[in-house]
Amino acid sequence: MPPPTPRPLPRGILFDLDGTLYRLAPVRRRMLAELCVAPLVRFAPLEGLRTLKRLGRFRRVREELRELGRAGEPLESLQYRRPAELLGEPESVLRATVAEWMFERPLRHLAAARREGVRELIDTAAARGIAVGVFSDYPARAKLAALGLDAGVDLTLCATDPEVNAFKPHPTGFLAACERWGFQPHEVLYVGDRIEVDHAGAVAAGLECALVGGEAAGHPAHTTFAELRARFGA
Repeated sequence: MPPPTPRPLPRGILFDLDGTLYRLAPVRRRMLAELCVAPLVRFAPLEGLRTLKRLGRFRRVREELRELGRAGEPLESLQYRRPAELLGEPESVLRATVAEWMFERPLRHLAAARREGVRELIDTAAARGIAVGVFSDYPARAKLAALGLDAGVDLTLCATDPEVNAFKPHPTGFLAACERWGFQPHEVLYVGDRIEVDHAGAVAAGLECALVGGEAAGHPAHTTFAELRARFGA
């Protein structure tokens, strides 16, 4: 029986960020520890509970907005306006809380949680002439810099960017990345960690998808960064 025909190398490799390029669990543990201490330092013991409530509502509303498809108004504002209304608080308060606890404070913890082999995979892809990008539901640049992965990444897209304006698994963001590169969807490999979000969205857009991390263990698309490097001939 002849050996299986090896799959052609993609022209582009597009990564999810949170949970894919770094492990979420250790970062969340460290953030919870900080959240327990910060209100005491500020002499505001109830502030920690209010912060948890705001962040929880923000995340839940964002997950609900996945069902919206392409929003009729900018997601950048809708993702704050809707949970702020439900909380009965000014939108500015929610924005400040999210900025501090989801975008700024976690940066110092990302490098220690970076997945093994991801830097090597990006370098291997670049050496093979494969374009490297990130498409995430959250802004990526600051996190990539904190992870030490910004070098070699030539494209970043966020679900709330005006040209996308849709959370995964809607295919718009995946297709927007392909369009920026000038590639056909089947020429791009997407690497994520969530089956119902990353895999579903990538496949719907016509991309090949690989999944990393424990949540996807057992799925046919599950792999490791080392296995992907081997596929690229490293």
